[in-house]
Parts: sequence; structure tokens; C-alpha cells
Amino acid sequence: MLRCLIVDDSTRFLEVARTVLERDGISVIGTASTGAQALSLAAELRPDVMLVDIDLGGESGLKLARRLAEQADGAPAPIILISTHSEEDYADLIAASPAIGFLPKTALSGTAIRGTLDGVSGPREI
Repeated sequence: MLRCLIVDDSTRFLEVARTVLERDGISVIGTASTGAQALSLAAELRPDVMLVDIDLGGESGLKLARRLAEQADGAPAPIILISTHSEEDYADLIAASPAIGFLPKTALSGTAIRGTLDGVSGPREI
């Protein structure tokens, strides 16, 4: 079973996402609402995939994605950026990030995550 860490500053979204993904056969092994929590949990839990909100309140999910990739010593779990905004709003920033892809929060599902993971051969270099 795919093991997932979700990073988002909305408690309500974290609850809904956990329910949706676990129903779709993805194990949500941890949730974080800040960059510090995410870095700690990623190192401790070693998830198979990480979902990171682009806008973490006062923090940048894009910067966090880079820090998560750097922390992993060359073997980061794939990072998928998520947002309520459209991909076009962040296209250049997403392309420049170490994330393997983007999913709108409204399209979040186990199938969408697996499809994004299947669409790449491995994590991108930072």
C-alpha cells in the first residue's frame, strides 16, 4: 500500500484528504500543517509520496518542497504539489521545483496520485 504524508495548513482539508485517500487504498501515515512538522515527519516516517500545499499560510510550499528534497540526501520521496488555485497560476514555479507534478485539491484521489507517480520515472533533480 502506498504510504503518503500530507502537508497543508487547513485542518479540515487534512481530514477530508485522509478520508478520500484511505478510501482509495492509500495509507496516510502522517499529516503536517507547517514546514517544520513536514521536515520532521518526512525524515521519521519516510513516506512513499508527499502531498505539499503550495500556500501554507505564512510559508511557501514551493520552498518547503525544495527543503524536503534536499533533506532526503538524493533519494527524496516524490513530491506532488497541491492547491486550490489552478496549475496555470504557478506553472513556471512548479516546473522549477523538485516536485514531480501538481494536482488541484478538487481532483485529489488515489487514482490521481498513482497516475502522477506513473507519469514519471523518478524524482526530478533539484
